[in-house]
Amino acid sequence: MTGERVAVVTGASTGIGEAIARELARKGWHCVLLARRGAELERIAGEIGGEWEVCDVSDRAQVDEVAARVLQRHPEIHTLVNNAGVPARGSFLDVEPEVVERAIRINYLGGVWCLRAFAPGLQSGAHVVNIVSVAGTVAFAPAGAYAASKHAQLAFSRSVTALLRPRGIKVHTVMPGFVETEGFPQRTKLQSRLLLRFVLEPDDIARAVVKAIEKGKQEITVPWSPYRIATIAQAVIPRLFSLLVTRRAGQHRDE
Repeated sequence: MTGERVAVVTGASTGIGEAIARELARKGWHCVLLARRGAELERIAGEIGGEWEVCDVSDRAQVDEVAARVLQRHPEIHTLVNNAGVPARGSFLDVEPEVVERAIRINYLGGVWCLRAFAPGLQSGAHVVNIVSVAGTVAFAPAGAYAASKHAQLAFSRSVTALLRPRGIKVHTVMPGFVETEGFPQRTKLQSRLLLRFVLEPDDIARAVVKAIEKGKQEITVPWSPYRIATIAQAVIPRLFSLLVTRRAGQHRDE
């Protein structure tokens, strides 16, 4: 359809990705959903009037093939949402090596491959949304592999912000705090009653993403407090911050 706004959303079969696709569709966007679970994608796409493609973003060749098919149908992509992500619980000393590698392939490289593959369809006025995480700014030992993958993703997002600006393409870096999803069951994993108070739902992030696109916000933390405060603390007083999180980790082991 002429004039329709097309959005490609990765990791759209559940959680934040699904919520973003539904919110964009509610706002009049035509969504192309990518993920590994075809049955879920088909159901969601049918409910929102979108399209779907099975795609493992960690597989560069598969991403290229899927992007080629999508671009054939939609030569112009108005928004690319790099949302696909996986957890990687455990410290660098005890986590399985395959978990570390998988987190890097999906959380970081997946966005790189998608941007490269869909770049021909991104014209001036388009948007790229990278769903990073507060973990991309705050390193916490019990989830070191996940934090490292998100730090890499944050560097990628900030780098392409500068790269794409001269082309008129806006990059939005979204850093959610704890969000309750299928892959990240925060309410059963978190032991801190304080942190449990700040657990959000996928719809909260979806609304923040759409607002960032509409308002042209470059980098946002959701919610701002207390996560942005923690980000600043680690940057300004890293030693003290490290002592505090180490103490918390020790308390969690004793509980």
